[in-house]
Amino acid sequence: MIYLQNFALPSQRDEEEFFSPFGKHFKTKNYRTIYSTKYPFGVFRYRSMPELEFDDITIFCGDNGSGKSTLLNVIAEKLAIQRSAPYNRSDFFEDYVELSSCQLDRSVPPESRIITSDGVFEKVLDIRRLNEGIDDRRQSLIEEFINTRKYDDGICLSGIDDYERWRNVHDAKKKSATQSQYIRKRLIRNVEERSNGESALSYFVDLIASDALYLLDEPENSLSPSNQLALKDFIQDSAANHGCQFIISTHSPLLLSIEGARIYDLDEVPACVKKWTELDSVRVFFDFFEAHRDDFI
Repeated sequence: MIYLQNFALPSQRDEEEFFSPFGKHFKTKNYRTIYSTKYPFGVFRYRSMPELEFDDITIFCGDNGSGKSTLLNVIAEKLAIQRSAPYNRSDFFEDYVELSSCQLDRSVPPESRIITSDGVFEKVLDIRRLNEGIDDRRQSLIEEFINTRKYDDGICLSGIDDYERWRNVHDAKKKSATQSQYIRKRLIRNVEERSNGESALSYFVDLIASDALYLLDEPENSLSPSNQLALKDFIQDSAANHGCQFIISTHSPLLLSIEGARIYDLDEVPACVKKWTELDSVRVFFDFFEAHRDDFI
């Protein structure tokens, strides 16, 4: 399913006019020395970026600093796509987005979102923090169970707090009461523990629903090769059978091999479409394994 049809970044002339006092987009802040960076202006200024056309699955590939993440963030901001993690915004970011243009084949569904490695990392940390809190509460309940079994039943009730204390004592002193039963009634269960990679994969699967546009920024981070292949299959199926469109930035040869994906090589000037087997980053892997072919025998 195609939602975003094409996207155009500001041209070199657009950028030059923006900072020219004679340009139509010039603003007072453009000359203030208080701003230490003009990002994202300058990232693509001399790269002759073409108007980008999108398929069901489109991938941006390039070396570090090629602008993959910047490009995704600009697109996400232009389309007002929801996100769960902050990103590098400068004082000129909105101006750059305003100078960008896009054409939609159909309106972008509200469920659409950009998913970044920062968002995945925060999710993993949230699970850990939640489980640590649950573990601390479990320990305090164990101590509470032991202590309340020592109390007498003759508690004079003077308020809701006393009632709660009486109920705890009553529950703890039941003949059938066990420590595990006492704790289970008062404590939520730990979130299922997974490795970082398993949590990251489940994060993508949980967030990606049918009929929406998804921007994935280096989703291979934290994923083992086998989980990268699982994510690859999930993306292909979501695009082919569930009305999703994907725009992905990645270094991963496994994700770059997604069948039918349109791949832009951002290391080329101007950026151009290539087969995944033509990419320099993939060739590095190929040459490495070729040099060690005998080791696999």
